[in-house]
Amino acid sequence: MPSFTAKTSTISAALVVLIVLQGFCAVFFLIDIAHDFMEYRQPDFSLLHSSLELTANLALLAGAAVEGIFLAGLLRRQAHAERALSAASGALHDLMEQYFEDWGLTVSEADVAAFTIKGYSIAEVAQMRGSAEATVKAHLNAIYRKAGVTGRSQLASLLIEDLMNGALSAKVGPREDAARHPVQKSGTDG
Repeated sequence: MPSFTAKTSTISAALVVLIVLQGFCAVFFLIDIAHDFMEYRQPDFSLLHSSLELTANLALLAGAAVEGIFLAGLLRRQAHAERALSAASGALHDLMEQYFEDWGLTVSEADVAAFTIKGYSIAEVAQMRGSAEATVKAHLNAIYRKAGVTGRSQLASLLIEDLMNGALSAKVGPREDAARHPVQKSGTDG
């Protein structure tokens, strides 16, 4: 499946081609209208017909101009959204690394925690790591215990909440913040 950026690039290219084609047609029709006005003295010249052609041509030009402005705005917004997503992704990664360090996770536990936060199932994590599902479950139990949470959703929630609150900009470590905002323990989801 093509990525979002590839799809929008294809759509943008198609719109550029359409705008260029409309511009070409507008120039062609302007030349035709200019030629018609040169023949104004001919008996078959129709001022009404030429006026309608000119109006249609100006509308075509205006449409192409509006499409160009709209496309430029969309491309700017897309670039802004991609930069924001990249920054959020980097901030989440940095936050995860800080939490993993503060919780004292082993390299294997940090690996399992990262896959779990990304939404992979236990079976998928086991397959990617080349380990047994029981090993992944053991790592998850250790992660939940060290993090002071009861399951996958609380683990992800803890990180997302801190990311949304700008925990990276505050000089408060996750342990101090967790002490101020303890996680409610209710049921397990692993």
